[in-house]
Amino acid sequence: MTQKHIVIIGGGFGGLYAAQKLQGIDARITLIDKRNFHLFQPLLYQVATGMLSPADIASPLRGVLANQKNTTVLMGEITDIDPNTKKIYVSGGEEIVYDYAIVATGVSHHYFGNDHWSEWAPGLKTVEDAINMRRRILDAFESAEKEPDPVKRKALLTFVVVGGGPTGVELAGAIGELANHTLHNEFSNINTTEAQILLLEGFERILPPYAPDLSASATDALTKLGVTVKTATIVTNIQDHVVTFRCGDRLESVPAQTILWAAGVKASALGEILAKQAGANLDRVGRVMVEPDLSIANYPHLFVIGDLAHYAHQEDGKPLPGVAPVAMYQGEYVAKLIKAQLQNQPLPKFRYIDRGSLAVIGRNAAVVDLRFMKLTGLPAWLIWTFLHILYLVEFDNQLVVMVQWGFNYFTRKRGARIITSKYSQQVAIPEPAKELVTPAIGR
Repeated sequence: MTQKHIVIIGGGFGGLYAAQKLQGIDARITLIDKRNFHLFQPLLYQVATGMLSPADIASPLRGVLANQKNTTVLMGEITDIDPNTKKIYVSGGEEIVYDYAIVATGVSHHYFGNDHWSEWAPGLKTVEDAINMRRRILDAFESAEKEPDPVKRKALLTFVVVGGGPTGVELAGAIGELANHTLHNEFSNINTTEAQILLLEGFERILPPYAPDLSASATDALTKLGVTVKTATIVTNIQDHVVTFRCGDRLESVPAQTILWAAGVKASALGEILAKQAGANLDRVGRVMVEPDLSIANYPHLFVIGDLAHYAHQEDGKPLPGVAPVAMYQGEYVAKLIKAQLQNQPLPKFRYIDRGSLAVIGRNAAVVDLRFMKLTGLPAWLIWTFLHILYLVEFDNQLVVMVQWGFNYFTRKRGARIITSKYSQQVAIPEPAKELVTPAIGR
């Protein structure tokens, strides 16, 4: 009997875990990704703020899967999927026929219809994004050091993070530590502790999915790091290094050289391809509505997992969050399901057990919700540290990150503060705030 061919699209948490759980199966596995590495996205903010280097949180896919003799890794970008002929089309004209396909291509930034904001407010999803952010953040301090105009210097030392979810909270906290501790006393003409760091959130509190007391604890920790938290604040425009936002009935404009976006995501382009070719239903951000077994309706051999999947078959009917543990468990589940189907055995529908959520603010400051217990401060920070090291894919990454974190903990130094290319620091001084026609957004 001819071996079945299982194709996995995407080498993130979902795709990689699926591939690893299929090790040894009597089938051919092909993993396709447009990058040649797996990226540990939860620590990208540490690359963006100079604590870690990109290689510390990235692992070559070929190296990770080298011992899986039934697995082939291909670098390429998917241009189309035909579920009727079971063909996948790769850039360059290559066609790949599959028996089972797992799509795990994740999400990208979402500016709620204001894509032109991306020029002034980059998001954080890729290594390039993190390096771009690091360049902007560090160059702001360097440019402020030689800026004689106090108004422009203040704008150079103003940092705005849009979005008060875990990514925004972690970014704002890391910038606060950078300004108040790491860079303190390293400059001659500026006082880095005078940097203004704003965190803007559309809801009534930051970390909205968390319990209110944990949100309050996170706000207190950020305040101690010099971060000004503005909730119930709607961004209405971003242009020429100026953020305009509405807070209550008041419209404000803040000149800020560094504006960072952490307010929303949208599904990868493969969501639209699956909608066109397989008739898949999409939610408002383009995620694919999947069946209880994570397949697409009418196509039982085509699965969507991770951030690209909208799974609303839990007991509470709410879609699962786009976090790494969900993608990991979904990847493992689909691997088990395929194994079961190849042996003509049933498998219950996918069910995710939420074991909690966590976010770090800074040194000895984090919030952890374990469902049966809520923690803040040092205990939460230790749990966050342990879990993030544990989930790094390769041992050498775990060792390097552990050493780097230990060094940073005791010295507050960050060794990856490298500006790799010039970023033009031209600060605009805004006119008085006025009503704009740009659609307002929240998170």
